[in-house]
Amino acid sequence: MGRIGISCLFPASWHFSISPVGCPRILNTNLRQIIVISVLAAAVSLLYFSVVIIRNKYGRLTRDKKFQRYLARVTDIEATDTNNPSVNYGIVVDCGSSGSRVFVYCWPRHNGNPRDLLDIRQMRDKNRKPVVMKIKPGISEFATSPEKVSDYISPLLNFAAEHVPRAKHKETPLYILCTAGMRILPESQQKAILEDLLTDIPVHFDFLFSDSHAEVISGKQEGVYAWIGINFVLGRFEHIEDDDEAVVEVNIPGSESSEVIVRKRTAGILDMGGVSTQIAYEVPKTVSFASSQQEEVAKNLLAEFNLGCDVHQTEHVYRVYVATFLGFGGNAARQRYEDRIFANTIQKNRLLGKQTGLTPDMPYLDPCLPLDIKDEIQQNGQTIYLRGTGDFDLCRETIQPFMNKTNETQTSLNGVYQPPIHFQNSEFYGFSEFYYCTEDVLRMGGDYNAAKFTKAAKDYCATKWSILRERFDRGLYASHADLHRLKYQCFKSAWMFEVFHRGFSFPVNYKSLKTALQVYDKEVQWTLGAILYRTRFLPLRDIQQEAFRASHTHWRGVSFVYNHYLFSGCFLVVLLAILLYLLRLRRIHRRTLRNGSAAALWMEEGLPTQNAAGTL
Repeated sequence: MGRIGISCLFPASWHFSISPVGCPRILNTNLRQIIVISVLAAAVSLLYFSVVIIRNKYGRLTRDKKFQRYLARVTDIEATDTNNPSVNYGIVVDCGSSGSRVFVYCWPRHNGNPRDLLDIRQMRDKNRKPVVMKIKPGISEFATSPEKVSDYISPLLNFAAEHVPRAKHKETPLYILCTAGMRILPESQQKAILEDLLTDIPVHFDFLFSDSHAEVISGKQEGVYAWIGINFVLGRFEHIEDDDEAVVEVNIPGSESSEVIVRKRTAGILDMGGVSTQIAYEVPKTVSFASSQQEEVAKNLLAEFNLGCDVHQTEHVYRVYVATFLGFGGNAARQRYEDRIFANTIQKNRLLGKQTGLTPDMPYLDPCLPLDIKDEIQQNGQTIYLRGTGDFDLCRETIQPFMNKTNETQTSLNGVYQPPIHFQNSEFYGFSEFYYCTEDVLRMGGDYNAAKFTKAAKDYCATKWSILRERFDRGLYASHADLHRLKYQCFKSAWMFEVFHRGFSFPVNYKSLKTALQVYDKEVQWTLGAILYRTRFLPLRDIQQEAFRASHTHWRGVSFVYNHYLFSGCFLVVLLAILLYLLRLRRIHRRTLRNGSAAALWMEEGLPTQNAAGTL
């Protein structure tokens, strides 16, 4: 009967054979041999499964790296760990026209990679609520009594001081940035207010607060900060990791090299408030100008800045166009429209001897008001009575002259220069009135579609006011929609449409506008962009201290995997060495026993031992 012998490369004590019967012979194998083979099999299996698990785990982590960072930013609802000494803090006070708000931000230690920005997030208290506080009135109310400004702003700073760990106060930067309300004040009053802040705050608070940390920012700066904040939350400043991401080719401003950098496409913003409208977007390539005057204007509208921590790095150099249009907000536009109606109606009545609008029985027919609604315009003690006709197309035609467009190329509202937009490879977010117009009543917020929006706006305008009121009373509109919104929804819909498509020249088939109130369920303030821009150089020290580690980013990323391989291999080698040593001891022990048995046999038979025989 055949027999398979297994002995090659194994110690002598491992020799055994497998007969065709198989199982019985194996069962007869020495128990220690079975244990040894089982241990070796377990070790090999452990090594194999650890390799497979590690490879799958880290392969998945590598693929999901960007998504995890994105998810962490979106779902950042955990309370800030104030006991963590590596967490840094920053404070921004937004001094607006109607009030002032303080925002506290925090970020972990920089990772040492000069291509990455600080991971700044809004601080959250123990209840996971954003650390924000607002007070009224606006700081500009103290124009005639600047000595009271520091007392006015102290509650905000006390609030921030309670949330920032005491040990971190001296290294926490504080920025007090004033906007529209302060801009309209004379320069002397602005300086007096800022001087009081710079003098008194360091006496009562230990925050990092220098002369450059309190200032009145321009509308251009505010627009740039808003653009930075939104794109940071969207993750557009991160470097390309997936081939399917939307990218743009960028000519770096001021670079002598003609090389083009390919990076993520940033998003533009449109913001229409009650008084003004603003647009901001990146201009990735160099632009030409129709005239020297247009070039001079463009210099004031194009902001070039570096978000990187090192001015020599070009990965985060951006050229952004920012333009603010006073009088083009929703409420200001309606006021201009009514002023025109009033002036024209009075003049026509005087020239033609008519009584249009002077009595409720002979109202001025307003195409921009819902059908059959009654309204009034009062100026200088006179009243013009209006009745809505709800004609959306006629309303659009009526308000087109208010765009103040010119025949000059590359211009927008008021004839202001606007660099070309690559509509096929662009994305915009519309805030404030862009969102309210589409969502509050029409319930179409989100992805904007001009055809659907136009149809919905036409239907709304042509609906009788009594029916609209009935729907309002039944709660069919957004919870924050009020009667003022219902009354002027028709006008504001037409105004938003004209500003977007005629003023800013977006085609009617443009599909990449998203109207939003928040980004990822978060209210994104320009203060986020401000803290990000003003702390951009802070990581440089950490990067210099960790230059060696930063130059071995790849090794750091995979060393954990290789260490597991090395550990498993070493474990297996040590295990084999121990087993071989034990087997060697076993062989020696058996040989000793065998020699001892033979000597005993010789003695029993009365014969000399082998050693004795060998000497004869």
